Amino acid sequence: MNKMLAVCTTIDGTPELRQVDVPKIRPEEMLVKVIAAAQNPAEWVVAEWRKGKETAIIGCDFAGIVTQVGEAVTDFKIGERVAGMVHGCKELNGTYAEYVAALPYMTFKIPSSWSLEDASQLGVACYTACQCLYQSQDLPLPEHPTSEPFDILIWGAGSSVGHFTVQLAKLGGMRVIATASTKHFDRLKALGIDELFDYHDPDVNEKIKACTNGNLHHAVDCIANETTPKLISNALSTEGGTVSVVRDVESVRDEVKHVFSLAYELTERPFDFPWDYIPKPGMAAFARKCSEMISKLLNEGKLVPAPLKIYPNGFASVSEGFTYMKSGLVSGEKIVYRVEDTPGLQN
Repeated sequence: MNKMLAVCTTIDGTPELRQVDVPKIRPEEMLVKVIAAAQNPAEWVVAEWRKGKETAIIGCDFAGIVTQVGEAVTDFKIGERVAGMVHGCKELNGTYAEYVAALPYMTFKIPSSWSLEDASQLGVACYTACQCLYQSQDLPLPEHPTSEPFDILIWGAGSSVGHFTVQLAKLGGMRVIATASTKHFDRLKALGIDELFDYHDPDVNEKIKACTNGNLHHAVDCIANETTPKLISNALSTEGGTVSVVRDVESVRDEVKHVFSLAYELTERPFDFPWDYIPKPGMAAFARKCSEMISKLLNEGKLVPAPLKIYPNGFASVSEGFTYMKSGLVSGEKIVYRVEDTPGLQN
């Protein structure tokens, strides 16, 4: 088994299903047979950015079975069910493929209570949620919840990152104030959100201020578009606070600090999009702690998945999935591709 099917970038920026070499793992990596891969917004953006550049395999999120481990890997073994993320669209290693070379510190162990389709959504969403809560703001961890609950605002709780940020914040003992579209309210209330508001409501800022008594100092912006920085900043205390954001934005109040989280950094490997990045020491160690914590929470049944939208033809549906996402139609669901549904599969 030397060849596999994979969705690759092309000279014109469109995804294409091709036969490529199965990745050869390094001593610190493991080879995973991909069962399902989830789609993230960055993938179609980076695929288009790579126009005219060297071919790369698309996809960051995966779930599957370990088939080979490098000699330096000690915490995973062949046959284990796993999920996680890699930096796809960067080289000939991505998750829209039959096999992916994964880093153990960027991988979760998946209990039998979770399907691998559901588990495929965990990678980018959970690592980003951990960055927003623990790296950017040093907020309470689930294993050490605060004994004095305080408010945190999670804007865009219906998103993939929001879905898991809410759960981790609640497990950390925080009082969660959240915004979302009303069509997601029933699902989100089941996660234990304390106060939930419609982000389309023109009075949402005043309602958040009222329910927090003007004493809100922590927020996570899971949308980070052209309007959310001002909306969230104005909901915070007059003393200011910190907002973790999933895209780089400018602060609109001097008293409010915005901290950008990018999960790619946790690989502790260089990259050149969205900027030239030189690895920072300690990122891999942080990722490993997150992986161990999420694995433990999954095993204890303390995390629940978000809804999925599974495309019927596996990786042959990626162009359709990209178009659906680019059109702004994704809302409160995670697009997932099952490898076995891909026409022409041989391995």
